[in-house]
Amino acid sequence: MPAHSIGSGTISFGLVAIPIRLYTAAVSAGVSFHLLHATCGHRIRQQAYCPVDHAVVERGALVKGYEVAKDQYVPVTEEELQALAGAASMVIAIREFVLLPRVDPIYFERTYYLGPATGGAKAYRLLAQAMATTGRVALATFVLRGKERLVLLRSAPPGLLLHTMYFTDEVRDVGEIDTGETAPITEGELELAVRLIDELSHAEFTLAQYRDDYRRRVLDLVTLKGEGKAMPAGGPEVSRIRVIDLMDALRQSLARRAALAATPGAPPAPMPKKPPVKVGTRAPAATPGRLERGLTPARNDDVLNPGAGGTARRAEHGLARTPSPVSGATDDPMTLRERPHLVRGAR
Repeated sequence: MPAHSIGSGTISFGLVAIPIRLYTAAVSAGVSFHLLHATCGHRIRQQAYCPVDHAVVERGALVKGYEVAKDQYVPVTEEELQALAGAASMVIAIREFVLLPRVDPIYFERTYYLGPATGGAKAYRLLAQAMATTGRVALATFVLRGKERLVLLRSAPPGLLLHTMYFTDEVRDVGEIDTGETAPITEGELELAVRLIDELSHAEFTLAQYRDDYRRRVLDLVTLKGEGKAMPAGGPEVSRIRVIDLMDALRQSLARRAALAATPGAPPAPMPKKPPVKVGTRAPAATPGRLERGLTPARNDDVLNPGAGGTARRAEHGLARTPSPVSGATDDPMTLRERPHLVRGAR
């Protein structure tokens, strides 16, 4: 099934304008649930309720409001927000080029593919190849839904990726937490820790070796319950580790690693398919779910491709994960020109 664009815009590169289309780079595979009435098993409806008028408020009667004091709000309309954004919301204006290692991964938020729109293929390829040749990435800004966004564009053969980023005032200061700077570390402890890191190091990152075992167990549970079978009692065994002596724990870790290397493990079991059986009965007039899961933004672990070679003493780029909702995916905040049928209600 071909990819569907979720938005369009223009990259402003000096005097060059490159029309582009935005695509979802990854789809979350988490298990989502609907909320049912425990008594009858039917899906519930969620409604907006006004405690002052004691009435259910229709979505068309809702407006956004900014709280300036306790229970005091300034209402803002969508037209007012759109007027502030203006035409700049369609332009991704490149401000500068920098080396990727100079950008701390903590600022990365979500990842998207960029593809050329009609008439922009040559300029798109030129920019992608020039960035790959220089090893630099582009920092750009644009306004989207009343919020100015900071994004990073980088070459990822055969095309371009766009990463939304946090502004500096949106990232908390690490000084707010205790990082154990006063704890003493001996040279022997550091040497053993480095040895353990080297033992666990690989030249290449192989994502296929990791799997979501919790999701597999949840799907097994739903499948068995849908077939009227009982789920075996008990969950996965979790070994409890008691660290008494740090040096001893490091030595034991190295010894255990050597023992595991001598015993090849069995191949991982395949991920089960989504169960065909629906649990519960849906009400005839049940409200449809929110947006399709196909528009879930990409995870941050797509942002960087760690380089090969050397030991793992080098600092590798790593990124945090965004939460997933309980019932369906949220509206994608990165569409440059939203398709009307994908937007439901004000945020």
